[in-house]
Amino acid sequence: MIFIEKEIQTAAYLFASILFILSLGGLSSQESAKRGVFYGIVGMAIAVLATVLGKGVEGHVYIIGAISVAAIIGTLLARKVEMTSMPQLVAILHSFVGLAAVLVGFGSYLDPATHTLSGTEHTIHLVEVFIGVFIGAITFTGSIVAWGKLEGKIMSKPLLYPGRHAVNILMLLASIVLGVLFAGAEGLDGMMYLYIMTAIAGFIGVMLVMAIGGADMPVVVSMLNSYSGWAASAAGFMLGNDLLIVTGALVGSSGAILSIIMCEAMNRSFFSVILGGFGTVKSSGEATAIEGEVTALNHEEVADLLKEARSVVIVPGYGMAVAKAQYPIYEMVKILQKAGKKVRFAIHPVAGRLPGHMNVLLAEANVPYDIVLEMDEINEDLPETDVVMVIGANDVVNPGAQDDPSSPIYGMPVIEAWKAEKVIIMKRSMSVGYAGVENPLFYKPNAEMLYGDAKDSVEKILGFLKA
Repeated sequence: MIFIEKEIQTAAYLFASILFILSLGGLSSQESAKRGVFYGIVGMAIAVLATVLGKGVEGHVYIIGAISVAAIIGTLLARKVEMTSMPQLVAILHSFVGLAAVLVGFGSYLDPATHTLSGTEHTIHLVEVFIGVFIGAITFTGSIVAWGKLEGKIMSKPLLYPGRHAVNILMLLASIVLGVLFAGAEGLDGMMYLYIMTAIAGFIGVMLVMAIGGADMPVVVSMLNSYSGWAASAAGFMLGNDLLIVTGALVGSSGAILSIIMCEAMNRSFFSVILGGFGTVKSSGEATAIEGEVTALNHEEVADLLKEARSVVIVPGYGMAVAKAQYPIYEMVKILQKAGKKVRFAIHPVAGRLPGHMNVLLAEANVPYDIVLEMDEINEDLPETDVVMVIGANDVVNPGAQDDPSSPIYGMPVIEAWKAEKVIIMKRSMSVGYAGVENPLFYKPNAEMLYGDAKDSVEKILGFLKA
């Protein structure tokens, strides 16, 4: 077997780290996203090869066999995953990172080399093990709960009970006490403390995410991404792997920054995400009664409205993703643009169930980036817009976020679709969105419902536009 020198491995790690940084930079915009993904793939390939071929690594047959089996399983599963299920896939992948950190922690503690250390060096390593397992366990169970909520296996409503914050604080204090006992234990005597702390951390992960409402799950996935990064970084400290430390820190910090940005976009507190009180708004009274009457129109009437409009804004949501309607939607957009109409897309930061979910779907249909605008860019233009088409979105266009203090989403910035001259809402039914709240937009005098599957409805509209 060919091994590489330590200096070459270090250089490879440095090059891989640079590629990971370039990858994150590339993912900052749609135009450079593909290049960013390519940098990430190359960087990871270099990192794996440099690690496997490093001196002191044994059992290459088993390592290569495990990588091959895992690669085949990952490829087969990923090919079957629809874009609508990407949030669930991301959540479950985060759980794997957390579990890996837990297993690395236990393995490191059981390693005889750990107990040959002495004094401060030994204590520091035990602290690394303890913190790594703690973060990993929270990430593991929290990500599984997030997957369950996204997949519909667990209720999307937040699980709230009196004194939950006190319970979480007590469990955290208990973990700190166990950490002190663990660091002071001789030999493998600290294993029991590690077991108990792992169980407590796992329970904390469950309760933190269970207390978060369904409408806020995109931010939760982002936050769990940050946790998985710190878990990986902790594993790097335990293994003495500089690249894993750097990579984990990059993922952890970028995930935290994204979470902060999304919290600001939803008028939420970043610290409440971490503490599990996220998505809960104290009611200032009874829910505001919705006034008005819901009216509906047919596909031909929608086509006539679009023919008469000078400016159109399309607000995509999870319903568009489920129906895979982005392809006929873009075909409709091209017809409208050819007729001299100004057509743009309005994207809410948490539309769908994953940050950037709608952007990816539109890019998949080759929608030009320059007509895909963020919420803040489009809201000021909506009063001058003739028609807004809301396709499968619900909570992100809910005026109750501004008008109803009793609403669970009160204070969350939304796309102000109701300010347009006409609003067309395409939905299968009058059912509530993922936040579980009614939408007063449906009852506005300038709003009309178009019931049915988004893709089927757009294709029928296309037929009338082409006629």
